[in-house]
Amino acid sequence: MATVTASLMKLFRGSSPGGEPTSSRQSAPLTRRSSGLNEVFRQLRKDDPLCVLDIGSTSPRNIRFMTELGHKIYSEDLLTASADAALVIKDEQGNPALDSKQFLADNLVYGPGLFDLVLCWNVADYLEETLVKPVVGRLWSTLKPGGLLLAFFHTKEAGPDSPCYRYHIASNDTVEMQLLEARREVRRGPTGAVHTSVGGPRLQRVFNNRHIEVLFRDFASIKFFLSRDNLREVLLVR
Repeated sequence: MATVTASLMKLFRGSSPGGEPTSSRQSAPLTRRSSGLNEVFRQLRKDDPLCVLDIGSTSPRNIRFMTELGHKIYSEDLLTASADAALVIKDEQGNPALDSKQFLADNLVYGPGLFDLVLCWNVADYLEETLVKPVVGRLWSTLKPGGLLLAFFHTKEAGPDSPCYRYHIASNDTVEMQLLEARREVRRGPTGAVHTSVGGPRLQRVFNNRHIEVLFRDFASIKFFLSRDNLREVLLVR
């Protein structure tokens, strides 16, 4: 059985000692069928050990699921990492923005062509605008030729207050969704006190199919799976 790299442990920042926020553990999980995940497992050869990257909110259950199949998995919580106040800079117009170069210097630091599969989940919908394209570019470079990337996107029916979920792989075609309610720092007041808010990441945008095609234009192929729960699943081949 493959072992998870030791460097993975730093990626549990912001989690409770059990690996998941207390509020997330207390909320009842929702179960959904995933056509995209089913296609991933259909296409990947089961007998060969794979190298997998999970960039959603860290799921110890995903780590366990993949390692029990003999695969190696790396996990990074990019949404938590993007909330680092040290990343905030001013853009050319003087507006607050996130430093994408520094973000990529601190995250997704892997050699080219390392991964067979990237599980992107719904990260792109909640990631700050200035980080989306640089992150997709980095993911492309870390995938092997022919490697797969699975991503979820909200449809136009989703509202701005759509909840953000942590995705746990339950089987080859099923995921469990747990509401993400991590505590995040939002600003430091004039007295130096840190003000925080409770709630999961906020939906930043809704991509239509054309936007998704443009975002992943360097990939060799793209396949859409529609569902009934305001999510579309997208499977891409490097």
